[in-house]
Amino acid sequence: MDSLGWRRRRPQEKDGDDDDDGGVVVVEEWNGSSSAKLSLTASISSSPTPSSPSSSIAIQRFGTHYRIAWSRILSAFVPEGFPSSVTPDYIPFQVWDSLQGLSTYIRTMLSTQALLSAIGVGEKSATVVGATFQWFLRDLTGMLGGILFTFYQGSNLDSDAKMWRLVADLMNDFGMLMDLLSPLFPSAFMFILCLGSLSRSFTGVASGATRAALTQHFSLQDNAADISAKEGSQETVATMVGMALGMLLARIMIGHSLAMWLCFLSLTMFHMFANYMAVRSLSLNNLNFERSSILLRHFMETGQVLSPKQVSELEHVLPVWTYPWSWRDPNFLYTRIHLGVKVSSVRPQDMMDLFRCAGCYYKKGKYLLLEKKGRVSIVTHKDSKAADVVQSFIHALVMANLSFEINSLHAASKSWMDKNYEDFLLKLQSSGWKTERLASHSVVWKANWRTGTPLDEKAD
Repeated sequence: MDSLGWRRRRPQEKDGDDDDDGGVVVVEEWNGSSSAKLSLTASISSSPTPSSPSSSIAIQRFGTHYRIAWSRILSAFVPEGFPSSVTPDYIPFQVWDSLQGLSTYIRTMLSTQALLSAIGVGEKSATVVGATFQWFLRDLTGMLGGILFTFYQGSNLDSDAKMWRLVADLMNDFGMLMDLLSPLFPSAFMFILCLGSLSRSFTGVASGATRAALTQHFSLQDNAADISAKEGSQETVATMVGMALGMLLARIMIGHSLAMWLCFLSLTMFHMFANYMAVRSLSLNNLNFERSSILLRHFMETGQVLSPKQVSELEHVLPVWTYPWSWRDPNFLYTRIHLGVKVSSVRPQDMMDLFRCAGCYYKKGKYLLLEKKGRVSIVTHKDSKAADVVQSFIHALVMANLSFEINSLHAASKSWMDKNYEDFLLKLQSSGWKTERLASHSVVWKANWRTGTPLDEKAD
C-alpha cells in the first residue's frame, strides 16, 4: 500500500519582500501495509525558480529496488500488516508447521511409489480395470470414514484444537505407513489399503477443522481470510519443495528397500517432533475444559490468574487416555465433570437429590449440579445462554476441587461462587482470556424446571 504525505516549506524571505508566493511544497511517498510498518520511498519537492514563474520538480528516492522487490514477494506469504496483525505465536507455529509439511510431502512420494507398485503399475499382468477398482475402494473407504468421524467428533474439534491438530498428523503418519506396508502383504493388500485411507480421512476432517479454529485465533484485525490465503501460499511452496525432494529420493532408492524404510522412519520421527513443537508453541486464549481447570485451581490457591502463555506450558496436548496417572493430576479434574446431562438418565435414587438442590441452591440459576462420588453432572436449563454454560462449568470445577475437603459441597461451592466468580471473570479478561463462551461439545440435552409451583408446560 502506497501513501502520500505533504508539507509546505517557506523559503527564507529577503529584506523588504512581503510576497507570500514562492512556498516550497514537499510530497513524501510511503510504502507499507500498516501505519506501523511504513517506510519512506521517495520525496518530491516543488519550488519556483527566479528564471521561471512555473515550479520545478525534484524527486529524491530512498531505499533500493532489492528491498522493494523483497517486500513485494514477502507480501504473498505473510498477512497484511505482519507482524502486528497476528498473534505472537503465529511465527513459531508456522515455522514448525512448514517443516512438518515438508516432511509429509517427501514421505508422500515414497509411500505413493510403494502403493502404485502394489497396485501393479509397470507390470504386464496388471489390468486397468483392476487398478481402478482398487483405487475406487480406497477412496470410498476414506469418504465414509470422514463422514463417520465428523458425526462422532465434529463438535469436539473446536474445544481441543491443539490435541486434534496433533492427532490428525499422527493419523496421517499411520496412513502413510499402511501405504508403505501394502506391497509386503499381497494377501491383505485391500485391507491395508483401506485402513490407510480411513486413517487419512480422519486427518482431513480434523486438520481442516482445527486449522479454521487456529486461523481465528491468529487473527487480530479481522483478517482471517488473509491469514488463510497466505497459509495456502506457504503450504504450496512447502509442497513443491517436498515433492521435488521426494521424487529425487524415490528415484535414488529404487531397489534399496532398507534405505527407503530408514529414510521414511527418520522423516516420520522428525514429522512427529515438528508437530509436537508446533502445537506446543500455541497460546490459545479461549476457555476449554482443561484450561478452565488449570486457571481455576491456580486462582483458588493464589488468587491470581495465569496468562495464556503460562497455561499453554501446563496443558496437555495428547488425549487423556495416554496419561495413565491422570486420575492423580488435579489439572485433570475436568474429566470428572459431565456437561449437558440427560435428566431421564439420572438414577431414581439421585433424582430426589436433584430436586432438593433445585429448590435450595439453584432457584434463580440456569443450571443444576449433581455430585456423586467426586463426579459432577451438569443439567442446563433450556433458556441458558453461553455465559450460563461458562458459569455452570466453573461452578462444577469448584465443587470438584472442594470435594476432597468439604462435605457440604453445594453450600460451600455456592458461597465461593457468590464471593469470587465475578472477580475471577474480571481477572481472566484483564489477562487476555476470552470469557464469552466455553469451547466444548454441543449441549443437546437441556431441561426446564420451576420451584414452588408445578410445571404448566413441557420442555421442548
